Amino acid sequence: MAYQSNRRDFLKRSSQASAVLLAAQTLGGVHCRAGEKSSTLRLGLIGCGSIMSHHIRGLVRRKEDVTVEWLCDVDPQQIEKSADVLSGFQATPPKQTQKYEDLLEDDRVDACVIATPHHWHAPIALRAMQAGKDVYVEKPISHVFNEGPLLAAAARKYNRVVQQGSQMRSSPVTKQAGKLLKAGILGEIKVARAWTAETRSVVTPVPDSTTPQGVDYDRWLGPAPQRPFNRHRFHLTWRMYRDYANGEIGDDGIHDLDMATWGLGIESLPKQITARGGRMQLHGHASDYPDNMNVTYEYPDGRLIVYENYPFTAYGMHGFDNGNVFYGTEGYMVFSRRGAFSVFLGSKGKPGPTEEKSIRGQRGYGEHMREFLQAVRERTPVSAPPETAHRSCALVHLGDIAYQVDGRLDFDPQQETFLANDQANRLLDKQYRSPYGLPEDI
Repeated sequence: MAYQSNRRDFLKRSSQASAVLLAAQTLGGVHCRAGEKSSTLRLGLIGCGSIMSHHIRGLVRRKEDVTVEWLCDVDPQQIEKSADVLSGFQATPPKQTQKYEDLLEDDRVDACVIATPHHWHAPIALRAMQAGKDVYVEKPISHVFNEGPLLAAAARKYNRVVQQGSQMRSSPVTKQAGKLLKAGILGEIKVARAWTAETRSVVTPVPDSTTPQGVDYDRWLGPAPQRPFNRHRFHLTWRMYRDYANGEIGDDGIHDLDMATWGLGIESLPKQITARGGRMQLHGHASDYPDNMNVTYEYPDGRLIVYENYPFTAYGMHGFDNGNVFYGTEGYMVFSRRGAFSVFLGSKGKPGPTEEKSIRGQRGYGEHMREFLQAVRERTPVSAPPETAHRSCALVHLGDIAYQVDGRLDFDPQQETFLANDQANRLLDKQYRSPYGLPEDI
């Protein structure tokens, strides 16, 4: 089985990684070439649409000490839009390419920001680390479960900084809430709840069509199965398909699941997963995924994370379309990545502390990127390293697998396999289309 073979290879690579780590740690920070020392980082940006445009505007607005050496996208129009935003930001315009390998081969590039569809995250990030680049990878860091441990092992082996785009981990709102949780204001936290509650509309299927001029669609598909061009399987709406994405739970849901693990203080994987969902409202929707899903994760110590996805509401939950509740023995905290939290204490729910007005609404984008850039310069820790990212992304993958298979699955957190369920274990991995798969010598 492909799954068993890949698993054995990973375990072998993991044991080798420890042996080479000491040697890898002799690598210095950036710009040590020939004794050169500079604080200016040279970046390669891969995937120029959607969230990357937000990152670029942030780099320009904050006047970060960086230069963008390369813009990479399979669609030249996406590159042009990013180049326009960078106009005037730096003395020399960035080079442009449709092949990420070009910027990985450039020794001048210190770090890459990867904002492709999910199916490309691990193949590019692993090769970037091999090429000596630090990487900022948008969420989820992995498209399937088994990519997470490989990314963590590669980061150790090559001594690379890896930051997942879980921006709320760096928000001042999160830091303030974290101090309260650490001080024990809620007592012992037993359950964390996460939700996505946003109105969704039916996207009706459309026939296949001609690839837009200039787009390298074969490279866009990359490791995914070969298919004719379909505009729904391209910009933005690619999120609806398992070939490239992870559904609502892996798009918006991963942010709130990540904060659920943070609030609960989880440092392991669950032992049991229960998932329910289906077509509640979006009948005729083109997506591979259900329009609603509820997943419960039980951890070895009995604590729970509950994820809820509702496509039919604009009113949100507790006033937020995306959020969390952390339930403790002395009270609970409503927390949202929209930049707010409120505490309620005792049997009568007495209002407690909330976020300071000066930081209300802050979502951590600038702070998270700045933390990554500092880590590249100084080799300091980041808030969302691959081990942390894997614990959160694993919930996306395990929840979807439970939904697809039996609805309820038992999992071994140490071996990272399902118990007595070959079908579920096969879904921890996937087949990669040649020649776009994972590098063989991770």
